[in-house]
Amino acid sequence: MDDSRIKYAEAFKYIAKATNSSLPLTKVLNSIAKNTTKALRAAGCAIMLLSPQKEHLNIIAAHGLSDLYLRKGIVNARKSLPDILDGKVVTIFDISQDEQTQYPEAAETEKIGSIIGAPLLQKGDIIGEVRVYGKEPKHFSKGDADFLTTVANIIAVTLERNNLYQMLTKAERPEKTSRRKKSTETPKPTPQSLRQSIFGHPSEEEFAKLLDFYRLEWLYEPRSFPLAWENGKVTEMFTPDFYLPDLDLYIELTTLKQSLVTEKNRKVRRLQELHPEINIKLLNKNDYLKLLAKYGYRAAGGAKVEGINRVLLSHTQIQRRVQALAEQISRDYAGRQLVLIGVLKGVICFMSDLMQHISLPLAIDFMAITSYGSGTESAVKITKDLDTDIANLHVLMVEDIVDTGMTLNYILGHLSSFKPATLRVCTLLDKRIRRLADVPLDYIGFEIPDEFVVGYGLDYHGEYRNLPFIGGLEPKLIEEEQLK
Repeated sequence: MDDSRIKYAEAFKYIAKATNSSLPLTKVLNSIAKNTTKALRAAGCAIMLLSPQKEHLNIIAAHGLSDLYLRKGIVNARKSLPDILDGKVVTIFDISQDEQTQYPEAAETEKIGSIIGAPLLQKGDIIGEVRVYGKEPKHFSKGDADFLTTVANIIAVTLERNNLYQMLTKAERPEKTSRRKKSTETPKPTPQSLRQSIFGHPSEEEFAKLLDFYRLEWLYEPRSFPLAWENGKVTEMFTPDFYLPDLDLYIELTTLKQSLVTEKNRKVRRLQELHPEINIKLLNKNDYLKLLAKYGYRAAGGAKVEGINRVLLSHTQIQRRVQALAEQISRDYAGRQLVLIGVLKGVICFMSDLMQHISLPLAIDFMAITSYGSGTESAVKITKDLDTDIANLHVLMVEDIVDTGMTLNYILGHLSSFKPATLRVCTLLDKRIRRLADVPLDYIGFEIPDEFVVGYGLDYHGEYRNLPFIGGLEPKLIEEEQLK
């Protein structure tokens, strides 16, 4: 057996011992990083989890790397070794000569010359990466790649087992005081819940859960900022608790204890002096919802959010998709006279945002309808018809949601009688599972499950329209209404 295989075998012995121990998850992962570093005779190792949007990487364990290097900046998974997202093991012989590295200057300062990285896979889904950093330019062997792939698989199993244990423990607690029948269905671990173990304080976990509810991407302590130096060495650093990529905003959480607030305010002011381009806010618990409302993730003024089961589509997701649809429509209708038609009232938010991004001259018009009955027995009555003569014009019917398609089928038949030059449909939401009428949909924002949704113009008994996101309504509200 050659020396490398001996090193691999020794590392697996200690890794297996750590994963089968009662140590906290963070210590287990740090032990894996340590033994992986030793086996590959490297400078260090980092274990990272992907953010829910699979855009950025959060470091959850490491060995051999300075805090300054680990917190050098936001690691973008699509810019830094992007092929790992395709499930490949990636090696870089010389960091200084390769464009796949995001922070070559930081690597040079850390005296890192090479990298090998492997994906963390759970049931075929990539949830993160493990990377090993060489001390100098190095050609990693196939044995090195196979070793790291196995380590990555062990890490993924360890994360899943830890997450499953936590969920099962929580699921069993109510049974001590309840006689309800136990569920035989095992909860599925998710990357979001796996990340909960990295927090240093309950308030941070609480804030992260709030961000997850509103589907706002976050990174935990991704960067440290030097604040003071002595003899060329850093003597004080500041690591904000969260970074919100969609808002380009750092968040530092604090309690109402005045001494902590004063000290953190000092650090925030110092950071802004050194880096005026950095956007950072110091928040206490009372500031959370105000911040979300300011940036459009929660309606201001006490808009109703009670009864929302979950956020399906965040404000940012909607706006990105609306802009993409508008760009496609602008290309397809270049040089034509376009008329957008919507049915009041649910389409108002979507129509307003969509037309602002369409880079063509256009006209708009609205219809109003009432419907009664259900399914194939549904009947539609037009209470407000068009004010515009659409004959020989290019008409785009804009819908908030299409489910059975029966109403849309009636409206398209009505519009066709005016003989427009073309008639197409753009819908924000497509609930395809409920389709009864075969209606053509030319532009689709999102396909959604068979769930009652509200927000962004969609209502339930006149409420929820002004929520800036689209959320699922608690089933019990609908059940209670049906029982009345």
